Amino acid sequence: MAFVGWLSKHLSLSIPLFMLLGLVVGLTLPTASLAVLIAPFTLLMVYPMMVGVKPQQLVAPGGNAVQLWALVLNFLFIPFVAFMLGRVFFANQPALALGLLLAALLPTSGMTISWTGFAKGNVPAAIKITVIGLFLGSVLTPFYVQFLLGSKIPMQLGMVFQQILLFIAVPLIAGQITRNFLVRKHGAEVFQKQYAPKFPPFSSLGVLGIVFVAMALKGPSLIESPSLIVWLFIPLLLLYGVNYVVSTFVARQRLNRGDGIALVYGTVMRNLSIALALSMTAFGEAGAEAALLIALAYIIQVQSAAWYVKFSEKLFPQQKK
Repeated sequence: MAFVGWLSKHLSLSIPLFMLLGLVVGLTLPTASLAVLIAPFTLLMVYPMMVGVKPQQLVAPGGNAVQLWALVLNFLFIPFVAFMLGRVFFANQPALALGLLLAALLPTSGMTISWTGFAKGNVPAAIKITVIGLFLGSVLTPFYVQFLLGSKIPMQLGMVFQQILLFIAVPLIAGQITRNFLVRKHGAEVFQKQYAPKFPPFSSLGVLGIVFVAMALKGPSLIESPSLIVWLFIPLLLLYGVNYVVSTFVARQRLNRGDGIALVYGTVMRNLSIALALSMTAFGEAGAEAALLIALAYIIQVQSAAWYVKFSEKLFPQQKK
């Protein structure tokens, strides 16, 4: 548990480390069989998050403004920014445009809640944004891909929905069964204090496993073209940069401090693990290429989230009592 906790708390170090390990394995060993690990690692990533989900949080009163802004940014703004960046940078590489779009279509992750807490934002609002964003993104993603890239990327709509059902519904059901069992056996207070905190670190193991497999499978092709790495980072940096600037502007102008921080992390943090798993299981060869870009997005996302915590005091100064 101590080792798992360390990995979870130091993702800015552990993610690059596992990417490097995956690259080394990919360069030295046959790795084709590792693809079967993508689904188990994704389930490992999502399941611990679902143990902490309370269905009643979806209908909790209040916070309508931050939820509405999160929906607007996550589904009416950011996906189209990603689409336009894909048109500019990957006009002749639709698979890479797919990776950028998938990263933009699946908002929020467990880190949304964690980073909101680190920055002393409204954690209940972040939880609600996370749950709503996860489910709405899962429903809309196939249609967005079909509408924006359908002519360039072969896609079986049924297969995409099947994978999403596997990655979201199965962990949700298992997580709720686990939660109800532990609450009935030990009580809600004991569960919240002793058991609930033990699940999230294991979600990080799933993230690290997916990153490792992705780099083991596709990393060697990056070595063959180092300039490609730089070319992939540019649109990713622009996507996250635009996201931070716009969400921060809206948060400062329209929301209080706590809700504003929840909005920023509820829109900038993308569910890259599900995006990565989906790309590698539902989109064939194009998805495998898209996975390279999504894997690199981890580095920007984790590092930028950590830096934003340091700037949050200046961007959202706490009111003096």
